[in-house]
Amino acid sequence: MMLGDISYRFKVPLMLSASIVLTGLVVSLALTWRAYGDLRDDLFQNAVDVGGVLSNTLPGALKHDDLWQAYRILAAAESAGTSGSARNLIVLDEDYRVYVSNRPRSFPVLSELRAQGPELARVERFVQAEASLKPYVFDHPENENFYVIIPLVDDDVALGTLIMGYSGTLFLPRFYSIVKRVTYSSLIVLAVLLPFGWYLGNRATMPLTKLAKCLGKVGRQPPEDVQCSVAEGKDEIGQLGTSFRQMLQELREKQRLEHQMVASERLAAVGRLASAVAHEINNPLGGMLNAISTFRHHGRPDDVTEKTLLLLERGLGQISETVAALLVETRLESHALTPQDIDDIYTLLQPDAQRRSIHLRWKNGLRNSLALPSTQVRQVLINLSLNAVQATPEGGTVLCDIQKEQDYLHIYVDNEGEPIPPERVNRLFEPFVHHNPSGSGLGLWVTYQIVQQLNGKIGVNSDGGHTCFTVQLPLELAA
Repeated sequence: MMLGDISYRFKVPLMLSASIVLTGLVVSLALTWRAYGDLRDDLFQNAVDVGGVLSNTLPGALKHDDLWQAYRILAAAESAGTSGSARNLIVLDEDYRVYVSNRPRSFPVLSELRAQGPELARVERFVQAEASLKPYVFDHPENENFYVIIPLVDDDVALGTLIMGYSGTLFLPRFYSIVKRVTYSSLIVLAVLLPFGWYLGNRATMPLTKLAKCLGKVGRQPPEDVQCSVAEGKDEIGQLGTSFRQMLQELREKQRLEHQMVASERLAAVGRLASAVAHEINNPLGGMLNAISTFRHHGRPDDVTEKTLLLLERGLGQISETVAALLVETRLESHALTPQDIDDIYTLLQPDAQRRSIHLRWKNGLRNSLALPSTQVRQVLINLSLNAVQATPEGGTVLCDIQKEQDYLHIYVDNEGEPIPPERVNRLFEPFVHHNPSGSGLGLWVTYQIVQQLNGKIGVNSDGGHTCFTVQLPLELAA
């Protein structure tokens, strides 16, 4: 599996854990290297201390050329354990030849170090090249031992050189002990930090994981059904959350506008069709009514014919009224809307409301006339309030609230009763769609057409035992 295929919910904690492990490894190596250096420095300092004691007694033996005394000093130092566990103690004369050693069989007097093998040959070359009056260390990667070299000085004059050879494995037990302690400590720290790092990694990626799940819902579900609570803030993930919320709002608004556009186009098409049909019906209808009127005035109909003519006239009259309702004029000559126009509608509604024992709450917020055609606005308010009264059960309440808010006229008509099913709400403003068996289904369609002609908006919300129609009409110049 490629690293890019792993979820950030696991990737970030893994990377954080790897960083913790790498940091622990680096720190452990640094501590181990420091411990190794400290051990070397301690051994060198111990050798210098021992060499300092020997350098105080050996120069006297060298000055008097007392070989036996020099040997006794070295032997005494080795037997007393004051040599710091040095393997070889060798004293070179000023010509860099063996003057005395603690192992005379291995290092004969006046022999040369180069004859003892390549390791001591390197030591001899280094001593000759260094020529220092202060103690120093010689440690070559190919040597099995490392050497502390102490010049034997008397009155600032080098009389010889003390070479102290130590085994390279001398401090390994202490070094291994330190490594073991560092390793155990590092494991304990990692055991504490790794779970904590994994927890922090999960916490850091949780908003991103939640945002990814929310993004996965977009496209598979309608925008209004996508409900997500994402983190918002000034960091990168917070900015993504803010952008996602804005995108979701824009998608919801886009879908709402699309639904409105589809509904408007469907209603406009139905309206055009209804108007065309109405015009086609109107012409022969007028002719038939004129024929009946002419026959009644110029003929001599008997009783049966007169009854038949009355039935035909009433039927054709009903057809004429229906056709007239379909022909909504765009502009009607009328005066500006006044508060009295609104109160007149309240007076008209009172008989129907009292007959059904309905409490009619009427709020007329107008104080001055408005630049709106009174005929159309009155028609809208009459249609909506009559429908509300008819849909409200006996003893219920109907609220009509008319207010001017900024540059709009707002009409709210709310009634109690059974809510309208959602599938019928979508077709509510189409002609011949009604819920009252005695209605024609044209009132809401005419209302919708008038609102559209006035560049307004109409909406409906039906749930929880209430149905509320809202109309928003923009105001023109004041009347």
